[in-house]
Amino acid sequence: MQPVSGQPEHAEGGPRPAHVYPPPREGWYAVGVLALTTTFAQLDQGILSLLIQQIIDDFSLTDTEASLLLGPAFAFVYVIVGVPLSPLIDRWVRTRIIAIGVTVWSLATAACGLASNFAQLFTMRMLVGAGESVNSPTSYSIVSDYFPRKTLPVAIYGLQIGNVAGSGLSLLLGGSMITIIAIIGTPNLPIVGELRPWQAVLMAVGLPGVLVALLLTTVKEPARQVFRQQEVSRVPVVGAVRYMWLHLAVFGPLFLGLTLGALDSGARAWGAPFFERTYGWGPATYGMVAGSISIFAMLLGLWIGSRWIARLQARGHLDAPFRIIVFARAMNIPFYIAMPLMPTPELSMACYAVTFVLLGMNGPMLNAVMLIVTPSALRGQVMALYLFIFTLVGQGLGPVITGLTTDHIFSSPDDLRWSILLLHIVFLPAALAVTLLGWRPYRREIERLQADEAQ
Repeated sequence: MQPVSGQPEHAEGGPRPAHVYPPPREGWYAVGVLALTTTFAQLDQGILSLLIQQIIDDFSLTDTEASLLLGPAFAFVYVIVGVPLSPLIDRWVRTRIIAIGVTVWSLATAACGLASNFAQLFTMRMLVGAGESVNSPTSYSIVSDYFPRKTLPVAIYGLQIGNVAGSGLSLLLGGSMITIIAIIGTPNLPIVGELRPWQAVLMAVGLPGVLVALLLTTVKEPARQVFRQQEVSRVPVVGAVRYMWLHLAVFGPLFLGLTLGALDSGARAWGAPFFERTYGWGPATYGMVAGSISIFAMLLGLWIGSRWIARLQARGHLDAPFRIIVFARAMNIPFYIAMPLMPTPELSMACYAVTFVLLGMNGPMLNAVMLIVTPSALRGQVMALYLFIFTLVGQGLGPVITGLTTDHIFSSPDDLRWSILLLHIVFLPAALAVTLLGWRPYRREIERLQADEAQ
């Protein structure tokens, strides 16, 4: 393990002058492989939300208990492992870190399919979270050293294709497999016996991910780009927190806005039960329809966003990524609120599609903005802390808040739609308002960074 020095280095160990980036073809190949890795991460993470109603029925769970599987079982271990490992991202070979993570979470997802009770399933979901904790911050760190600041947002849009594909495939592929298993039946394994349908799905989506670890060996480790102003503390995590505190006007609204938005995102984990309880759609129908729509809509959003940011940058707007964040968040609010109120599943899905177009525009820029204002020596740690908030709050607490609201405020499982609506009304406008506070400080910080680099 070699620490990062003050001088950028090749993956092979030779020196490279600052500001010299690898050839674009290497960068885009890395983006493609990392996007595929993220596809499997999102697939393994999101597949449980489609299967949760079957698990509720098999294990006789309440909505609150089910929410523990959807959220804390994954998110809390993700946080406990991810943040302590974040200094390693800024010091060691990052492609190896991701390869190890892929292997762990893929095998753990397959092991979820062998669970015969709540405790076993909870434990395996914890291992999924542990493996995936290194993927996103490490991927963003790698990509940010392949591309200069001007082209980094477009590269982040490319990387985000993995999130789109994985999230959509967890629904589309899961729904298709439920239908196939219903026709051909579930396998009967030695010792384990006959698998339940949801167990067979989890094993089928988990095991192929191990092959991705081998593909990561073909990605070159880029040199870490070091600029003159990047004199930061080397104390793990503390240095990152200190740097963000010194630039609180920029980082504060980004982190708080993410927190408020993440509290609402837990409602998405309840999508399949919502459509089943409200409109009578089974998980197979919901999975295939929602998966297809989300993939198409978010890819459209990524394409629109990448074209829009290129035009804004061509016109000299230094704050182009932040502009897209504000616009997309503002436009999303009415469609999120309307979705659970629609009288038919088709109209609800139409609102769902619009929210995913706007999410495809907005989500990558949240990450790009954070990477742009963070020194290379701290990007792994800062992104881990940033994703710590999203994971702990959005994936850990969000689903639990939705389940608790349904169980204790509205009291009936059929009232899930009102729980989702309440979260949209409370958290989305608040997230937008807080994000707006960081717009001007972000623009000033970009101007300062450009002036420093020009010297």
